[in-house]
Amino acid sequence: MRLRDDDYAAIDDRLAVHDAFLAARYPGERPGRQPVHTVYIPADRITGFREWGAQALAVLDEHPPLPFPAALADRVRAKLVAEPIEDLRIDFEDGYGVRGDDVEDAAVKQAAAVLLDGPRPPFVGIRVKSLEAPTRRRALRTLDLWLSLFPEPFVITVPKVSGPDQVEAAVALCERLEAAYGLAAGSLRFEIQIELPSAVLGADGTATVARLITAAAGRCVGLHYGTYDYSAAAGVAAAYQAMDHPVADYAKAVMQAAAAGTGVRLSDGSTNILPVGTGVAVHDAWALHHRLVRRSLERGFYQGWDLHPAQLPTRFAATYAFFADGMDAAMTRLRRYLDRQAGGILDEPATARALAGYLLRGLDCGALPPETVGFTREELLTIA
Repeated sequence: MRLRDDDYAAIDDRLAVHDAFLAARYPGERPGRQPVHTVYIPADRITGFREWGAQALAVLDEHPPLPFPAALADRVRAKLVAEPIEDLRIDFEDGYGVRGDDVEDAAVKQAAAVLLDGPRPPFVGIRVKSLEAPTRRRALRTLDLWLSLFPEPFVITVPKVSGPDQVEAAVALCERLEAAYGLAAGSLRFEIQIELPSAVLGADGTATVARLITAAAGRCVGLHYGTYDYSAAAGVAAAYQAMDHPVADYAKAVMQAAAAGTGVRLSDGSTNILPVGTGVAVHDAWALHHRLVRRSLERGFYQGWDLHPAQLPTRFAATYAFFADGMDAAMTRLRRYLDRQAGGILDEPATARALAGYLLRGLDCGALPPETVGFTREELLTIA
C-alpha cells in the first residue's frame, strides 16, 4: 500500500466543498407525514369544508355498487368519517378569481375565522395569487392579512412560478413577514406550483425546476404539478389535457429528478372529470380517478389534488389498495435484507430504505394497520 495519511487528507480537502454541498442540498426525505392529497376549496366556499366527508358518504350511498373492492369499504368509510381531508388549501387564485380588494379582504377574514373555529385538517394552507405583475400586489396583501389573523402553522402555495427570480422574491417576502410578525426565522414555508413549461425547461436549456429549489433557500416544501395550466401552456387541446398525457409525464419526471434527495415533496395534479350527475357518469369518473391515483402512486407521486367531495372515496380506496397490495412483499424483502438472507431479489441499502419508507407511508395514511406491518414505527424510521 503506497498511500500515506497526507494522501487521504489531500483527497478529503479536495472534496470538502462538495461534501458540504451534498449535505445541504440532498439531506434525504423530510421526516414526518406527507398527506395523500390536497383539497382545494375557493375561499368564498370554505364554510362547508367540514361537510365533505358526509357528502362523500352520501354519494357512495346514492350510486351503488361501490367503486372499489368491498373489502376496503369499512376502512374507506371510517376514513371519510374521521379524516376526509388531510390537507386543506384555501384558494385565492384560479378557483376564487379576481375580486375587489374589499371583497377579497373579507374572504380572508372569513376563511381564517372558519379555520380557527373548531376542528380542521392536520395540514392547512392558502394559495395566493401569482407573483406575476398583474396580481402581485393582491398576493402580498392577502398573505399579509392572513398572517395578521391566523397564528397557527400553515403552508403558502405559490402558483404559476416561471423562474428563480420569483422564488427569490418569495423568500425575501417570507423574511420580511417573519420579522414584521415576530416569527422564528425560516418558519414560513411554501410550495411551488409547476404550471408553466418555463418552470421545467428554461430558455437557456437548463432544468428550471432544479434552480427553483436552489432559489428557495430551504423554504420550499413541495412541488405541485398543475395539470390544466401546464397542458394548456404546452399547446395541448382541451379535450386531451390530463394527468397521464405525455407532456405531464415529462414535466413530472423532471420534477422528480430535481427533487430527489432534497426533502422537497412531490404532488401530482388533479382531474376535472368529477363524479357528478347520472349513475353512469359518476361511476365513469370514479373509475378514471381511481386509475389516475393508482398510476401516480406507482410512479412515486404519493400526493395529488382533489376538487370535489365525491373524489374522496376513490382517493382513499386507490391509496389503501396500493399499500395493502404491496405490504407483504415489502415486509418479506425488508426482513430478508435485515437478516442477510438470500432470495429471488437482491436488494441494495437504498432499496431497503425505500421499503421502510413505503411501509411508513402506509401507516401514516391509515392504509396499513400497525399490527399488520411486522415492524414497529421506530424500527422503520431507523431504516428509512
